[in-house]
This record gives sequence, C-alpha cells and structure tokens, in this order.
Amino acid sequence: MAPHEVVVTGYEVFTSYGFGAQALRDGLFAGRTGFTPVTRFDPTPYHADRAATYEGEGPEIPGVPVKPGVTPGQSEVLRACTLAALSMARTTGAHAPVFLGTAGDHSANRRFWEDIAAGRTPVDPRVLDSMPARIAERLGEELGLGAQRLAFVNACVASTNAIAHAAELISRGGADTVVAGGAYLVTEDVFAKFDSGKALSREGVVRPFAKGRMGLLQGDGVAVLVLESARHARERGAQVLAKVAGWGMAADAYHVIQPHPKGEGMAKAAQAAIQRAGVTPEQIGYVNAHGTGTPLNDVAETAALHRVFGDHAAAVPVSSTKSGTGHMLEATGAVEAVISILALRDGLLPPTLGYQEPDPACDLDYIPGTARPAPITHALSLNAAFGGVNAALVLERTPEDTV
Repeated sequence: MAPHEVVVTGYEVFTSYGFGAQALRDGLFAGRTGFTPVTRFDPTPYHADRAATYEGEGPEIPGVPVKPGVTPGQSEVLRACTLAALSMARTTGAHAPVFLGTAGDHSANRRFWEDIAAGRTPVDPRVLDSMPARIAERLGEELGLGAQRLAFVNACVASTNAIAHAAELISRGGADTVVAGGAYLVTEDVFAKFDSGKALSREGVVRPFAKGRMGLLQGDGVAVLVLESARHARERGAQVLAKVAGWGMAADAYHVIQPHPKGEGMAKAAQAAIQRAGVTPEQIGYVNAHGTGTPLNDVAETAALHRVFGDHAAAVPVSSTKSGTGHMLEATGAVEAVISILALRDGLLPPTLGYQEPDPACDLDYIPGTARPAPITHALSLNAAFGGVNAALVLERTPEDTV
C-alpha cells in the first residue's frame, strides 16, 4: 500500500513574543529579538543574565495569567496551544495519539529541594510535572485525546523527533490524526547547567554564523501541530495549511556534546528528509538552521549544508531564528516547524538577527538583519542535539484552502 501523505491542519505557538503566530510575525519576522533581563530568578550567580522569556508583554496565553517573576507551567501552556491548534483544525482530536518533546517542567524543583533540606514536606504539585511522561499523559487526559501518549526527551531534537514519528505513524496508516509538539520554558536549574557548561552568551545577544559569536541564550517555546493523513483531512473537509513532505533522523556518535566537525549527522538527516519528500535539493527554497550561535555548531552546520546542496549551497537562503526566539531546547523543532510554515504561507523568510561581521568559516546566505520576501514551495528545518543526534523536516506549501 502506498504511504499516506501527511498534512498540517492546525497549529499554535507560544514564544517570548507572546501567544500565537501573529506574535511571531510582529516580533521575529519584524526583526525584533526577544531577549530581556532574567526576572524569574536571580541571575547574579551566573555569567549570563538574559533569556527570551515571556513576561506578560505581547498576546496573553488564554487561561494562563502570567506576571513578571513567574514561570508559567508547561502543562498549562501546552493545553492552551493544543486547544487553539485543534480549533484551527476544526477537530476534537478524539483518539489522536499525543507525541511531545519535553524534558519535564522543572520550575518547582528548587522549591522541592529547599523543602527537603529544611525538613518540610514538599507541597508544590508542579513537581510531578518534572516527569516528562506526565506532561503528555496529563494533556491527553485533560483534552480527551488518544490513549497513546509519548514524551520524547532527546534534548534539542525532541519535538522534531515527535513530529517525525507522528508523520511516520500516519504515513503507514497507524493513525489518521496525531497531536505533536513540544515545550520548554526557561527555568533556573536548566539555565544554570548551560551556564556552567559555558554555553551561554555573556554579551546578551546571539550571533549565529557571525564572526565573534559567543554562544546561545535560552528562550520560552511551546508549539503544537495537528497532523493528519491527507485522505482523512479531505474526507472531513479540513483546510490543509502545509504538507509534512519529508523527515529524517541520523546519529553521528562523534562526541557527547560536540557536533561532528563536518556535520555528517546533520547532513544525513537532511538528505533523508529531502529524499523522503521526493524533491531535489535545488527545490528547497529556505533552510531554518539549528544555528545555535556557538563556535562549533555553526561551522559544522555550514559544512553539512554544503554537503547537502553542493554547488547550489550559496544560493539557498538560511537563517537561525534562535537569534530572536532563543534556544527552546526540547521545543525547538516544533516552534521552528511553525516558523517554517509561516515562511511558506506568508512568502517571507525570517532573518538571522545579531549578525554583524561574516565568519569565513560560515559562508552561506544567512538572511542577516531583515526578513526577505520569497515565494518558496519547500522549506527544510534542521536540528541537532547533544549525543550526536540530528533530525530534519521538509515542509511544503499548499494552496490556500486546499482539501
């Protein structure tokens, strides 16, 4: 039996710019970074003091009051995004499996250990959400989704993997509809780990692919997509917003935290996704790069893209949207999939912000500073993570109101 085509019929996204896709258009696509001084915790002990966190400015999260100094809960924001995505898709999602990229919500961890150290009984219920599987289980239970609920925890490719596995399940006829996405909201314990590893930029900005880049900064991110088989979407008269045309995953097992210097794993994941999509590299009109702004990743990713596109590499627009949103860890792939869908639907490619001086080792077209109009048909979204794992999606533009 021929594989089923996989389409997107709904999505919603939350970032430091606020709730909804329009907030991304008004922020990231307009060339505004989301980085602000950290207020959720005291950043004084750390080398970095900024992150792209939502502090109540911009579109509010439905049903989730947020004020400065307070971290919203992953479960609450996921619920809001899922309800909005299901509403866009005009479906309840009943019987739909739930695949989420999340390492759990650790916003209550410090309070938990402070209570233990003081001999108090921990009472903050949020500590239960530090178990990733509980996040997916809770979302499925609260919204009456399908009984198959999986949490993907492999760091910065987690939600890309969630989408890829959802697409694979639909493609082989294992489900008509899957709710897929991811979540990460900046918390002190994770921030501290990256700071200890000297991965955070001390200058308060992120400069992907540019000379003098000093590292990444974290950011809030939650995104949920409703994926369906094209047949199922057609039968119920749903609007198709984009097609998940290809997906690929690869591991290079080069180093615990460093990417392969030639980007071998990233290249293999991208090539697999392009091959699965049934297109040529020349048909890819835009690459949403992993682009962390770290010295090693950006050179490796540039090498990977040269490997994927060959002589055509210089002609392919590439940007790192982490320069505006921050690095959203497990949520990264889902948020960047939505950003890529917006680029396809709006005909506007998001910029790489903070880019000032070119690095000779990074010699591609990185769309510096300002969004670029371009009527593209295919976008490649590429992610990598600690442990040498890599994942890629090819998203395809479909005509408006396609069924």
